[in-house]
Amino acid sequence: MLTRPVPRTGEALPVVGIGTWRGFDIGGTESERLARREVLAALFAAGGRVIDASPMYGHAEMVIGEELPKVIGHERPFVATKVWTRGRGQGIRQMNESLRLLGVNSIDLMQIHNLVDWHTHLETLHAWRNEGKVRYIGITHYTTSAFEDLEDVMRRETLDFIQIPYSIGLTEAAERLLPLAADQGVAVIINRPFEGGMLFASVGGKALPSWAREVGCASWSQYFLEFILAHPAVTCVIPGTGNPDNALAALVTGSKRLPDETEARCMHEYWKRL
Repeated sequence: MLTRPVPRTGEALPVVGIGTWRGFDIGGTESERLARREVLAALFAAGGRVIDASPMYGHAEMVIGEELPKVIGHERPFVATKVWTRGRGQGIRQMNESLRLLGVNSIDLMQIHNLVDWHTHLETLHAWRNEGKVRYIGITHYTTSAFEDLEDVMRRETLDFIQIPYSIGLTEAAERLLPLAADQGVAVIINRPFEGGMLFASVGGKALPSWAREVGCASWSQYFLEFILAHPAVTCVIPGTGNPDNALAALVTGSKRLPDETEARCMHEYWKRL
């Protein structure tokens, strides 16, 4: 899989990972767990490493922690999760619980979920990074209405990552946040690349344009993901799924040649005309 560097350190990060919202909030039946192990196996087989979770995602952290050891022969995962509560003590308790559920002593990326009590948690996270309990720190949000607040935090604080929405149908991040991240050396993870499935509904079973294969697209999911990855400020995109077939379709995108700026512009214009 193609990789891009984390600006702060130069660490190579595969460009497609897996989000676990909804897809990994499951029970303990073998059929449910098998499908999630197959998703994780597909991630590593494709050369991916990034797995994103949150306490907000129900059982996702527990499922990751229990199923990752059963996926044989994989590279070291890059596990990202979040703190999603208020107060220093509550934040510390929640992050320690994430360590326990994930079965690790250190988390690769700890993010402040939707900017909840970010002043308080950033102070803790800087201390945790110094102690080696987290490797990177960041902030997230899932709505464009929060972009002004995100920008304000980015200008005031030293961050390693941001996680934001950006898609072929939701391009506001390209106006200010993505250029700012590039200028400040902040890695960018993109969430909701399919806008919760709304992009697939918008194409309504229509065929890909004849020239789509020239940019490596064999499906609409690849078309949407390649558009996102065409932006040079994007480090990684995390389509969320608990379905192995959908995971495979998305992950193959990371092994293809990505569109250049002109091609991405054509992809966007074609989508707007549908």
